[in-house]
Amino acid sequence: MKDLIYLSYSEIKKKLNDGSLSSKDLTSAYLKRIEETDSKIKAFLELDKTKILKQADESDKRRKEGKLLSEFDGIPIGIKDNICITGEITSCSSKILENFRSPYDATVITRLKEKGFVLFPRLNMDEFAMGSSTENSAFQTSKNPFDPERIPGGSSGGSAAAVAASMLPVSLGSDTGGSIRQPASLCGIWGLKPTYGRVSRYGLVAYASSLDQIGPFSNDMEGISDLLQILSGLDPKDQTTAKVNPFESNSVVEIDWKGKKIGVMKTEEFNFSEDVNTRYLEVLKSLESKGATLVPLDFSLLKFAIPVYYLIATAECSSNLSRFDGIRYGLRKEGSGKLDDLYSDSRTAGFGKEVKRRILLGTFSLSSGYYDAYYGKAQKARVLIRKQYAEFFKSVDVIVQPTSPTTAFKVGEKTKDPIQMYQADILTTSVNLAGVPAINCPAGLDQNGLPIGIQLTTSHFDESKLLGYAKSLASLELCKISLPKEIP
Repeated sequence: MKDLIYLSYSEIKKKLNDGSLSSKDLTSAYLKRIEETDSKIKAFLELDKTKILKQADESDKRRKEGKLLSEFDGIPIGIKDNICITGEITSCSSKILENFRSPYDATVITRLKEKGFVLFPRLNMDEFAMGSSTENSAFQTSKNPFDPERIPGGSSGGSAAAVAASMLPVSLGSDTGGSIRQPASLCGIWGLKPTYGRVSRYGLVAYASSLDQIGPFSNDMEGISDLLQILSGLDPKDQTTAKVNPFESNSVVEIDWKGKKIGVMKTEEFNFSEDVNTRYLEVLKSLESKGATLVPLDFSLLKFAIPVYYLIATAECSSNLSRFDGIRYGLRKEGSGKLDDLYSDSRTAGFGKEVKRRILLGTFSLSSGYYDAYYGKAQKARVLIRKQYAEFFKSVDVIVQPTSPTTAFKVGEKTKDPIQMYQADILTTSVNLAGVPAINCPAGLDQNGLPIGIQLTTSHFDESKLLGYAKSLASLELCKISLPKEIP
C-alpha cells in the first residue's frame, strides 16, 4: 500500500483502468502519507477525509457497475485555495475570507467533477496569490520537501509541495507572474502556465485579471497534457477564453531536436546562481549535440518585466480586492459605527502586509496625476514585450531558459527585502505579460540536492509543440530527478 504513493500519474491512470488498483486504496494511501508528512511540509490548510473517501468510493462503485465517467475516474487531485468549490471554504489563505464558503464551482472544478477526479482541497498559498515563497499565507508557511528549511516557491507553493512530497500525483495552481512554474522548478516537478485564454478563470479568485491563468502540476508529463485537455476550452462564463482549436493530449509527441532553432539567453546578463547557470549551459550543450541550433536572443526588455509586471498586477489587484470591504462578505470589524471605519478596520485586520503593500502601490499608480506616468506607461511597455515575443518566434522554434535564477532559498531569507523577493520572478513574469504558454521541466539537482528547473516557451496556443519539446527534454539523462521518499 505504501508504494502506491510513489507511482507516477501515468502509472496510476493505467492501474485504475486495468482494474489492478482501486481509487479507495489509492486515496487512502495518499491520506496516510499526508497524515505522516504534512506536519513537516504544511501543504494543506484543511483536509476532510470523509468527503474525500466518499468520492473515491463513488468512483469505485461506478467502475464496478461499468459506468465510469472517464478514463480519469478516481484519480486524486489537489486544489489551490483560490479556486472555488461548492460548499468548501475558499480563503485564498487570507484572514478576510477565512470562513467564506463558495456557493458555486469554478469551471475547472466542474470539468474535473465531470471526469470523476477525487478532489483534495485546500492547498496553502501566498495570500491572494501575492508572493514567491508561500511565506505570505495568513495561516502557515509551506516547506520544500527536498529541504524543509527552504521555501517551496509561490504563490502555489502548497500545490507544488504536495506533489513533490508524494501526497498527490497532480494538483492545480494559478500563475500570475510565475506562480506555477517557479514553485514547480524549486520542487522538482512539472508545472504549466497555459496561453492566456486557454483555460477559464471563472471561479478563480482574481489577483490580476489580465495575467492570471489556472494550470496543472504533475509528477510526470502525461499528467500535464491530460489535465490541459480537460481544463481548456471556451467558457461562456468567461469572456476572456479564446475560441481556438481544442488541445488534445494525444497530439503531444516527442520532438526531434535536429534542425530546430532554440532561443537562448546570454547568461552573463542575468544574476543566475552558479549551479543554475552550469546546468543551463549543460542542457544547451546536450541539445546542440542532438542537432539543434542555438540562437542568442535580445532579452534586454526582460529587465523591465519586473517593474512593468508589478505596476500592472498591483493596479489590477487594488481594483479586484476593493470588493472585500466588510460589507458584502468576508471579515467584518465593527467599531465606531462609521462606514469609513468599518471599511478601514475590516481591511486592516483582514489583509496581510504584502497584500496591503500591493494595494497601496496599485492605488497610487491608478490615482489622478499618476495614471499616465505609471500604469499607462507600463501598459505601453507590455505591448513592446508582447511584440518582442512575436519577433522571437519568427526566428526560433522554442525558447529555453532557466525557470528560476536560483534554487530554493531558506525560509525567512528574503522576507525583509520585498524587492529582492520580486526579483525571483524575473524569468517568468514576461511570459504572463505576453500571454504565451510556458512550462517548467525538472532538470536534475544542484550540488546541495536541490531541484533546478528549465523553462520552455512557445508562441500563443502552441501547447502541443511546447509539450512535445518538454517531453524530449525529459528524456535527457541530466534532467532525470527522483522525488524524495523520506522528508528530511
